[in-house]
Amino acid sequence: MEGLLVFVPKMTSRIRYVFRLVFKDLLKVTYTLTTNLDEFLSADAAKIVYADKAYSDDIFFKSSGLLFQRGIENIKVENINFEGNKALFPVYDKNSALPFDVFSAIFYLVSRYEEYQLYVSDIHGRFTAHLSLSAELNILDKPMVNIWSVMIKKIILDKYPDFNFPKRNYRFRPTYDIDTAFAYSQKGLVRSVGGYLLSVKNFDWSDIVQRSRVLFSGFKDPFDTFDLQIEFQRRYNLKPIYFFLFGHYGKFDKNVNTRNRSFRFLIKKMGDYAQIGIHPSYYTNENPEMLQKEIKYLESVVNKDITQSRQHFLRLNLPGTYRNLIDEDITDDYSMGYAALPGFRAGICSPFNFYDLDIEVETKLRVHPFVVMDGTLKDYMKLTPADAIEQIKKLINEVKKVDGTFSSLWHNEPLSDEKRWKGWRKVYEELLVMAAEE
Repeated sequence: MEGLLVFVPKMTSRIRYVFRLVFKDLLKVTYTLTTNLDEFLSADAAKIVYADKAYSDDIFFKSSGLLFQRGIENIKVENINFEGNKALFPVYDKNSALPFDVFSAIFYLVSRYEEYQLYVSDIHGRFTAHLSLSAELNILDKPMVNIWSVMIKKIILDKYPDFNFPKRNYRFRPTYDIDTAFAYSQKGLVRSVGGYLLSVKNFDWSDIVQRSRVLFSGFKDPFDTFDLQIEFQRRYNLKPIYFFLFGHYGKFDKNVNTRNRSFRFLIKKMGDYAQIGIHPSYYTNENPEMLQKEIKYLESVVNKDITQSRQHFLRLNLPGTYRNLIDEDITDDYSMGYAALPGFRAGICSPFNFYDLDIEVETKLRVHPFVVMDGTLKDYMKLTPADAIEQIKKLINEVKKVDGTFSSLWHNEPLSDEKRWKGWRKVYEELLVMAAEE
């Protein structure tokens, strides 16, 4: 039995988007949407009704109405307990295959509907993780969209045991943000002198000694962990993406001068082993022309088109940030995650297309959610290395249960295993071992 026929009373952009996401992207099956009830009733196929009432004895998912609407409303999302987790948009119809509108729930999380409404931002203007609906309902640590898609699959198989669902495979995608390629070297005279003065002010004599060793005695810079990263790639057969901060020096942008030859050589070198993307500097949200220049400059270094991006400080503001990226021909973005909490910001652990709620259009920008970041575990959650490993293990297991993609965000600094990052190289090595296992 091939193909799924889905009846909806009205065709909308939201309907097309969600059913494409669930059936094409997540469940990997062919399907057809129809508003022709007579055609639907007479068809000999696996069939689903998505509407406010059941029109036949076929599988029926009751709609809450969200997917048949246009525009952004200040809605209060109700929830119920279902199979150990919270479920959104409860419906009350004994004929419904689920007691909640699973397709509206998926749309709400993946479209980031709540981020289009008024919210209290953090000091960097970001949507606050702790105030998200997923955090409030204690489901942020679970890929609910994938979990709900598996539920849909089981419901279909109960009715149509011969229906063929292709096997999905778990994937691991490591990513790196290079905010500061070197701790001491390649900084220039002014920044180096400034670093010495700051260390004197803070009575940080060990920093003075280490800086001097790197600058004058040939010691390796502690942040220069790139050979180790290449070794990890070989050992675990990794295919990472590197996002280089390639903007001018500023309060929040501390990387090496973009004209520095050693820095440019490093980028080219890493480009021989991995994909390279742009890490737009802090104020590019407010200044799209700056974004354009940084992409152009990085392209001149790698001699390739730059089509992948992740926001510095994860400054993702919808829909503006994504519209800016689309305007610059960025096809894939990896910013979908929180700085303050690990987990699934969009409720999903699979790539998906960005849906622009303001204009009700599915775009071609591919969004790749990440699950966990080093700074989240250490600086926001204040975890010990041992506790961080346990947190990572739980998240990896959640992704493996649904054959999703586990994407990590790491920096070069923690791999130094020095000073405030003492013990954190082991955390990353444990992550690699656990995540690389099928």
